[in-house]
Amino acid sequence: MAQADHLRGTCLQDIQLQFWTESQQVVPGLLAPAVILGVALGISCAVLLCIYVIKPLLQKKKDDSQSLLKNLDADVHLYETESLPREKRKEAQTPTEEGILGPLADGSSNPSLHENLKQAILPNQMMEVSPSSSLGSLSQGDKEDCSSSTSMHSAISDDRFHDRTFLKVNSFPEVLTCESFDISLCLHSLHLKNLLLLDKDLRQEKYMMFIQILKMSLIDILPKKKAGDDMYQKIISKQEMDLEELEKQIHSKLSNTEMLGAGSSEYYTLEDIERKEREYSEHIIDNMEAFWKQMEKTQQFLLDQLKCLSAKVGQIMQNLMERMIRTEELLSDSQDLQTLDIQERTIGWEYMAKMINSLKLQIQEETKCRLTVISRALESLTIAGKLSVRQKEELLTQLHKAFWEEVEHFNSEFVQRGKELIKTSLAHREVIIEKMTLTHEEERVHLLGKAQKMTGPDEVLKAYHEVLEKQRMTRYDLEEEEDFKTTEAVIKLCQELYSSTIQTFEKFIEETFLHTLLGMTGLSLGECEQWRQDVQHSGALDLEKSDRFREKQWMLFQELLDQEKQLWAEEYALSGIMQKQFLEKHENIIRGVLCRLGGLSEESRKYILQKHKLMMSSILRRLSLRNIAAATMTQMRMSRKKCLLQELKEQYILEKSSSQCQDEHQWHLLKAMESRILEEEKKVKEETQQTRLEFHQQFILEVQECVQFLHQHMQRVIGEALLEHARCDMAKNRGKDRDDFKGTLIEAAVESVYVTSNNVNRLVHSYYQQIGKIMQGHEERKLQQLKTLQAERMDNYKLQKKAELSDQSPSRNTSSPASDVPSTVHQRMLSQQKKFLAQFDVHQQIRLASLKQTAEAMDHLGTQLETQMKEAEQIFITELAALARVPLTESKPAANKRGQPEKCLRNKRKKLLTRENDDPSQLNEDDSAPRGQTSGSFRLQNQGESEVGEQDNSKKIRKKRSNL
Repeated sequence: MAQADHLRGTCLQDIQLQFWTESQQVVPGLLAPAVILGVALGISCAVLLCIYVIKPLLQKKKDDSQSLLKNLDADVHLYETESLPREKRKEAQTPTEEGILGPLADGSSNPSLHENLKQAILPNQMMEVSPSSSLGSLSQGDKEDCSSSTSMHSAISDDRFHDRTFLKVNSFPEVLTCESFDISLCLHSLHLKNLLLLDKDLRQEKYMMFIQILKMSLIDILPKKKAGDDMYQKIISKQEMDLEELEKQIHSKLSNTEMLGAGSSEYYTLEDIERKEREYSEHIIDNMEAFWKQMEKTQQFLLDQLKCLSAKVGQIMQNLMERMIRTEELLSDSQDLQTLDIQERTIGWEYMAKMINSLKLQIQEETKCRLTVISRALESLTIAGKLSVRQKEELLTQLHKAFWEEVEHFNSEFVQRGKELIKTSLAHREVIIEKMTLTHEEERVHLLGKAQKMTGPDEVLKAYHEVLEKQRMTRYDLEEEEDFKTTEAVIKLCQELYSSTIQTFEKFIEETFLHTLLGMTGLSLGECEQWRQDVQHSGALDLEKSDRFREKQWMLFQELLDQEKQLWAEEYALSGIMQKQFLEKHENIIRGVLCRLGGLSEESRKYILQKHKLMMSSILRRLSLRNIAAATMTQMRMSRKKCLLQELKEQYILEKSSSQCQDEHQWHLLKAMESRILEEEKKVKEETQQTRLEFHQQFILEVQECVQFLHQHMQRVIGEALLEHARCDMAKNRGKDRDDFKGTLIEAAVESVYVTSNNVNRLVHSYYQQIGKIMQGHEERKLQQLKTLQAERMDNYKLQKKAELSDQSPSRNTSSPASDVPSTVHQRMLSQQKKFLAQFDVHQQIRLASLKQTAEAMDHLGTQLETQMKEAEQIFITELAALARVPLTESKPAANKRGQPEKCLRNKRKKLLTRENDDPSQLNEDDSAPRGQTSGSFRLQNQGESEVGEQDNSKKIRKKRSNL
């Protein structure tokens, strides 16, 4: 009591010194309101304390140490956010700051009171702030209100996700160091890149096959055109140059499209990907149309260069068309197999990337488990009175900082060393691929050398395609093997860093329990060792639970991969059905058009159908690849929501396995989460269908564009066929009219009174004289040409002999002495043999060139002779017609003449003859008329009629085109 009185006196003395109580005046009227206000404030504070502090602590069965762990977890989230790109920090800033209050006294940040500790234990949540972390905890929120869970649509807007950047990667190993949220987008972008590379490989193969088919067609149809012929080489070189120009054009367009778009060269957005895929498709379709036009130009080029009948060129184009159809079938089958292989590789990439990501997250889970166990141990010591609350919090703060700094060191070391390892692996891969490319080029050249020994063109095409297919598969297998090796190396690196970090954690725990607590609590060394062993045992139990949860996560991931495989199987099935219907529809259209068009020959119909089939094969192959790309972009756009749904399922599994005994509240919570998962699955499915429909509408527009190109080309092909048919009919009618005119002229000359035997003999004699002069001139020109060629050969031979003598003279001067002659006889014989063989080859080449030159000269002289003979015949017919008073105008078209009897023709001729005057002077004038002028007027008249006929036919063709 004395001590209490002394303390009371001391307190009163302090009050007197500090507050000057004697100078204060008390107002009794304010005491009652002050008391009431104090009571109200006390009750309010007590209620708030119970709701926000005591109740959460009772539910979690944790004290303020667990809250401290959560606070420090939030600090780590904010610390690692600084290393993210600026765009991602902006997205993550809002949802993170909403869950943070003011800092505590120890410097750690205070988390949201509604945040659940179990939400932070999810292994698939990276130590970063990403849109996926904005899902929020459903467990605590549903405990308060089962219907208060936030919709996935409100987590982050679709527009923000559409503009979100992710790393631009060119190979799979680069994905291994990406953030977890970007992995799916990066892998799907690689999928699109592989589809583009496959299209490039198949396009180049088609160009090479086209050149080989053209070579074989020229050799088959024109045996005289050998591989060493200048004309042959000119044709092939022209086609190769044109195809190289096409490839350069599309490469330039695709490169420009790749460069444009995103401002940063290291990051993509979904909008960039979708825009580039649209532009890629447009450029590839334009290139496909340019190749069709190139094939049409090939036909005209052959007509201009070969100077042969159009039937030969038509046969060449027919063979070219048939074999190109076979090539398109081979390319289509190869494309189907390669797209399936690319899809399987992408799924394998997802599995390996998930494995690496799980290993990276395992260290974070280990850290949380160890800190939780240490916190429980320190709390037990605090309850036992061995530690004060402040000492416990200081220890937890220090341990938390040390542990998470070590985790940060693990992450930074993994990224740095992983990038170096991947860079080395990619450089090694590039060297191997370069060597493989050279080897593949040698294999193709060797195959082309063996192609001449093969029997049929189909065998050559099949062998060439198999070689190219094998080379592609070899390259893909090499890349896959290198990816696997790189993944194994990254896994070893991750395990190495994990072991090092775990050892550091053990040192932290040993330092804490065997040194820090030993001096702070007064416990013995044995007791501290027992506490350390208890902590390790409890941590092992928690890690076992975490391992079981990770196994369930892998089961969910396997289900996700199975669903993805099923989705792709449905896409391929729908694509096949759509292609079949598209092909049948347009084949029926072209057959119906040909049925309505009469007059075309069976050969023309076959050519048109083959042309249509070739174009349809190219279109379907391109659209099939584009459809797969559209499905891939659908998966990219839905990847965020699927990721959130996956986290929701993992949260449900975690809540379900957290406690074996579930009370009524937890049971209602799990039921609410189940219904929420079903609801979100339905939403994801509906949005996937809506997104797929959006891309399908873009796909339909591209299909319509291809169909428009197809119709334009087929209209031109059908128009050319109709025009050729009209020309053939006109040529037949002209030939028949000419034969009829000759018969009419003979009958008129026999019946004419103006034609006498003397006149006829004079005309025949003149005709024979002209023929004789023509033949004599032809023989003279032929002899002169042969002499000229022989003189040229002799001059060339003399020059060659001089060159040989000049080459031999130095060798004679430098010959060995007589004593060495026996030792060099064999060498001299071999050199003479080689020299003789070389001279023989040179002489053979000269002889072949001479024969070729002679044949060309004889062909030219033969053409001149034929032209002169026709002119002589035309002059004779003109003079005979003038003598018989028969006009040179051709009769009406054959269709009109066929309906008239022969008697009508004779009556018309008799009337025509009776109208003529029997005037010898007129006969002489007709005989003395310039023959060249007469024949020339006849040819001009025929040309005028042909032009009129062609104009009429062209009008009919235009009318048919418009109807078509």
